[in-house]
Amino acid sequence: MKVYYRLEDFSTLKNAVVTTGTFDGVHLGHQTVIKRLKEIAAKENGETVVITFEPHPRIVIYNDASIRLISSVPEKIDLLEKQGIDHLIVAPFTKEFSRTSSIDFIRNILVGIIGTKKLVIGYNHFFGRNREGSFAHLKEYGPVYGFDVEDIPAIEIDNIDISSTKIREAIEKGEVRLANTYLGHPFSLRGVVVEGNKMGRSIGFPTANIQVGSSYKIIPAIGVYAVNVLIDGLMFGGMLNIGRRPTVQDEGNISVEVNVFDFAGDLYGKEIEVLFHSRIREERKFDHIDQLKEQLQKDKMNCKQLLA
Repeated sequence: MKVYYRLEDFSTLKNAVVTTGTFDGVHLGHQTVIKRLKEIAAKENGETVVITFEPHPRIVIYNDASIRLISSVPEKIDLLEKQGIDHLIVAPFTKEFSRTSSIDFIRNILVGIIGTKKLVIGYNHFFGRNREGSFAHLKEYGPVYGFDVEDIPAIEIDNIDISSTKIREAIEKGEVRLANTYLGHPFSLRGVVVEGNKMGRSIGFPTANIQVGSSYKIIPAIGVYAVNVLIDGLMFGGMLNIGRRPTVQDEGNISVEVNVFDFAGDLYGKEIEVLFHSRIREERKFDHIDQLKEQLQKDKMNCKQLLA
């Protein structure tokens, strides 16, 4: 997969099969669009192109610093690469770009820069200034500019339309198993291991304290989770705590720390990735350290059973 960080770096294709959107999480709905994209490209000897944006348009248009995203840009790129597309454009989304009219987006970008011959979009898709562009808009102008357009209906699980918003809501509640079902892959987060207070080591459960790489990355609800941990290309089981460590410190700040099973080595300064399996309990304050150690041993056994 070729990745472009500016539209002007892209060379116009003869037969581009294109989709566009934020693709936060690259969930099952997104995957359905991409699957159709690849089917058309294979049938018509075309090349697949995904156009996404950075930062998220809401951050720029509404100055919304509160938004939390399922995927950081590097995570999104990796997820899209696994889908097997040919070209990914991560277009800078600026105030100026947000003023682009829908007709200019069609004429100058989709046709002029990309060379779109077929456009595939997900349900409820809008684009251009003030979201003025719609499926009907594309159907109207497609014949004028020489491309076909196809829309993909929403994907449902248990009569619920899958969307990035619903997945974010599930993650914020700690319902990571539900989020994983909607995503079609485990929710994960990446970060660099930084030095902590080494309290975990002193009670027999050393933890890697993770400094999450993106300030916009969504963090699951406080609690204890069964996770897999990717370190230098190798996968390990683990149990992860998100919270304030009330028994040993209760410092007020929320930390993300993982006890990696069957691992021996120095993780300081390394970037690791944590893949969430399930939430096993809420964070609790114990009266004595021994009670905490006993609970952590139970948590470890529970996590190992879940991950087996």
